[in-house]
Amino acid sequence: MQGKKVYQEKLFSSFQLSKRVPKNNFYRRLREVLDLSFLYKQTDAYYGTCGQKSIDPIVFYKLCLVGYLENIISDRQLIEHCSMRLDILYFLGFDIDEDLPWHSTVSRTRQLFPETIFEQVFTYVLSMCVEKGMVAGHSQAMDSAPIKANASMDSLELKVPEQELETHLQKVRYQSRPDRKAKGNKAPKQQQIITASEQELQALKSRNKNWQENQDQRPGASNKGAKYTSNKTHYSPTDPDARISVKPGKARKLNYHNNISVDTAGHVITDVKAYHADQKDSQILQDATKRLKQRLRDQGLLWRNLLADAGYSSGENYAFLEKENLISYIPKHGTYKGGPEGFTFCKEENYWLCPQGRKVTFRKQKMVKNSLQNHYLTRRSDCKNCPIKQDCIGKGFEKKIGITVYVNEYERNNKRVASKLGRYMKGKRQSTVEPVFGILTQFMGLRKINTIGIQQANKVMHMSATAYNLKKLLKFVTKKAETMANQANNYFSILINTIGLFRSLLSPK
Repeated sequence: MQGKKVYQEKLFSSFQLSKRVPKNNFYRRLREVLDLSFLYKQTDAYYGTCGQKSIDPIVFYKLCLVGYLENIISDRQLIEHCSMRLDILYFLGFDIDEDLPWHSTVSRTRQLFPETIFEQVFTYVLSMCVEKGMVAGHSQAMDSAPIKANASMDSLELKVPEQELETHLQKVRYQSRPDRKAKGNKAPKQQQIITASEQELQALKSRNKNWQENQDQRPGASNKGAKYTSNKTHYSPTDPDARISVKPGKARKLNYHNNISVDTAGHVITDVKAYHADQKDSQILQDATKRLKQRLRDQGLLWRNLLADAGYSSGENYAFLEKENLISYIPKHGTYKGGPEGFTFCKEENYWLCPQGRKVTFRKQKMVKNSLQNHYLTRRSDCKNCPIKQDCIGKGFEKKIGITVYVNEYERNNKRVASKLGRYMKGKRQSTVEPVFGILTQFMGLRKINTIGIQQANKVMHMSATAYNLKKLLKFVTKKAETMANQANNYFSILINTIGLFRSLLSPK
């Protein structure tokens, strides 16, 4: 007999989420593992003693975690998504007939709590990973990537001299579309004033002219706002902390700089922070190293090896890492050279010997592009009648050698990188930290910063990294439980077989 289902909504029904959500469901297992009760004490100071009750801090943070676990960066879309999922409602502690918080409440609460709260939750989850044995600590891989800011290149404003600022603000926006005009200028006065030197501006002008003549086919070339802009001459009134940056083969965008460290043993993120996108990797290494070393020390872990790409290379960084008792495996930058070809360095007397046997003696130390260098010069009389003068110094009068003061640190690091262990460490870095960035940007809600300001961006990055570590933790615990169960079954089978063997040997034939 053919069946036919007729739906009629009941007036009363008995329903329990705990019976509907499967035992092996991800969010059910996450609810059992994750205890965020310490947030009540940490956030108590940010609330008043009267008025309406706010959103529960634990509910707020769990909602944020769900957004990154589900790759949702819109608060409005997040609330809609959660209301349709029974397992997520169970994870949040809501029943099916309860209304979830308003999406704007999530946004306001994110702005209310400081960065330290989000960092504390990240550290708490990291400690859970350490407790399970997922973090070895001895080798850390560091890398960075630009993350798109919540601001458009079309909204950029031109920096002007201080005396012309008020006049400029009354004029039409420079190189901007009227329909993309910012609602208000959030940038401080200092950022609206041009601070670049005449030399820097001239170099920028030459670079833009070359771009216009030879590089019109590059990505983003049709966007004039992206083509002729620089952090030295332009700023974003929408998000003053965002900076213009570009990757090879990509168009210029307003970005933030995301720097992370990953443990090579369990691929767990051990440190994360947002920086301005105009900062180089080599400029942020020391700050990231100090913070990471303290965090690992608090977890009772000993850090020994640092793995990074050539972007972090500098003599100052090599010397700093040696001072911190850390072994660096960082390839030298392409601009580094150990000295001019054909010249021999005499370390005892601190001079260079040219191919013609003339001394290039030490004169002084000076800063060149934020790098301390030793400068060596020959006497003019030594080079005046030299047979290789044209090939050596051209139209100059004496040979000049400028070389970093950290040559020894460079050489020690380069020797380690070129060794068999160094090649192994390079492969370890590429297989550890680089895939993590792909996961964060493609699957963990970090393809774009949906907030304004570097502090808010830092919160977003910490939450995304926390969600990543929680996913790794649950996967690790599940695998460990399955492995222990398989071992137990194997031991039981061996025991049964052994008993059967003894019975067969002892039984009378």
